[in-house]
Amino acid sequence: MATATPPLVGAAPYAYRFAEDWPKLPEGWSLRDVAAVAVDAHDRVYVFNRGEHPMIVLDRDGNVLTTWGEKLFHHPHGLHIAADGALYCTDDGDHTVRKCTPDGTVLLEIGIPGQPAGFMSGRPFNRCTHTALSPQGDIYVSDGYGNASIHKFTPDGTHLLSWGECGSDPGQFNVPHNIVCDAEGWVYVADRENHRIQIFGEHGRYETQWNNLYRPCGLFLEDGTAGIFYVAELGPHMALNRTFPNLGPRISMLARDGSLVARIDERTGLPPGRFLAPHGIAVDSRGDVYLGEVSWTVWDVYLHPGEPRPHDLRSLHKLVRTDA
Repeated sequence: MATATPPLVGAAPYAYRFAEDWPKLPEGWSLRDVAAVAVDAHDRVYVFNRGEHPMIVLDRDGNVLTTWGEKLFHHPHGLHIAADGALYCTDDGDHTVRKCTPDGTVLLEIGIPGQPAGFMSGRPFNRCTHTALSPQGDIYVSDGYGNASIHKFTPDGTHLLSWGECGSDPGQFNVPHNIVCDAEGWVYVADRENHRIQIFGEHGRYETQWNNLYRPCGLFLEDGTAGIFYVAELGPHMALNRTFPNLGPRISMLARDGSLVARIDERTGLPPGRFLAPHGIAVDSRGDVYLGEVSWTVWDVYLHPGEPRPHDLRSLHKLVRTDA
């Protein structure tokens, strides 16, 4: 019997079908939460997860190429791949950023493992969340769970400056959760619990913000001046509002001025329950989208505490871009 074609979600030119048999993991393996996902120049997919193998490297078809990080990471959270292929791995569990080779050799470590800065002290780090690189190779780190700050370091890890404090005014943060930097040096911060993306200059000066989002978690920026932003939005989880329509969970695509280009949500054919907790996002050279979810945590803590997880609870998706 022929396999049914997965339903189309979204609308052209941002229309997708889910890769239903992806990834192809060995029997018994579990990803648990997929905190972050990134794609290199060869379309290899790096899955930063909280299962038995923290970094799983896949090919486009979802086959496992290698794994690493089993004795290195405490609680994976953020992942960024530089143009030279180096991976910047943010571990909010031990308050560190590690620069690694594609095979897992540590080249640089920022932060002291297991020794957080003071809560809301503004000093690096207290449960840091993600990294981005400036055009000059400087390292930006969002420090979002025990701080409300952005830190900037030289390429060798020397601290240059920090900015931000807890709050909801411009330049303040309520869980700065993800960060990207464009080719002109502008810094974009997913200010998750303020439901916005804030934009800063290279020295931390506030410029503007985008507000048409709901708990933005993951950010990915396409190359080129016309490249768009892909935003993974966590959506509501309060008992009061978690079934409210038009809030997510979802993926939004934004132009460089912050205007909405497209969206993958319940209004554009997303099957009920397909997204549970979007957290990390990346796009490959063909426009296919990889979405990591912290579905185990959300199921256990927010949605169904004490209940067994369904056997088909997913934490990683591939959405194949299609013209039809």
